Amino acid sequence: MVRSDRRAGRARHPVAESQARRRAHDGQGARQGTCQRSREADRAGRRRASHHRGSSADRARDAYRGRHPGQCALDKMLQAYIESLPIDRRLLLSRYRIVDTARKVVGVGSVGTGCWVILLQGIDSDDPLFLQVKQAQPSVIAPYVTQKLRFENQGRRVVVGQRLAQGSPDIFLGWGQVDGKDFYVRQLADMKGSVKFNESDPSSIDGFAEYCALCGWALALAHAKSGDPAMIAGYCGNSDVLDEAIGGFAMAYARQTDEDHDTLDKARRTGRIKVAASDMVK
Repeated sequence: MVRSDRRAGRARHPVAESQARRRAHDGQGARQGTCQRSREADRAGRRRASHHRGSSADRARDAYRGRHPGQCALDKMLQAYIESLPIDRRLLLSRYRIVDTARKVVGVGSVGTGCWVILLQGIDSDDPLFLQVKQAQPSVIAPYVTQKLRFENQGRRVVVGQRLAQGSPDIFLGWGQVDGKDFYVRQLADMKGSVKFNESDPSSIDGFAEYCALCGWALALAHAKSGDPAMIAGYCGNSDVLDEAIGGFAMAYARQTDEDHDTLDKARRTGRIKVAASDMVK
């Protein structure tokens, strides 16, 4: 009943040997279970990694999950805008950080469109940069023009037009699209010069004719840059016909504006329409 254990060099009881075999079997099962659990954990890790890799759309949704919708829209807008800038402009803009944003009230010609102002700051508070983001819509004369532009983004149309017409365009002009809406971006700064005239003071309108001539010169230069200057010169000719036509149109436009204002004021006084501050309007 007793046999020799060659490895230990001593006799070993069969019961002890059976127990040793059972322990060895249990240990091997435990090791197999550990390996099985390890393989399952590895497969689960790969599934999680594959899920996180996902598509770019999934990563974008993960990036914006839990953030304010306005901040998400601002981030997407800026990404689209930066892609429209040349490399040197991108590097310049990278020196600034966003401080605040606000919605801007638009003028009469832009009623119904979105407009925002972004305040950025460079080195310190003495290095601000204001950018205006404005929604762009199709031109009102587009249905009457046979020549079509080779790009569909209306913000790009505005930017290209300004670069063509202006002698020194804004270096931060750019465009983009967010949620199907086109927009363009420009620097919001009061860098335009002007002259004030007072009709009640005759001395203040002495240079009015010269001022009008300068405005006409700037407008003609813009048209010459964006069009065919030789064809425009041929159309204008050497006579006073075009001058008289433009002058007549301007006077007629002024009369129509006065008549429209009188009609609007009459409607207010008779109660046909209501105004926001009727107590302040006499």
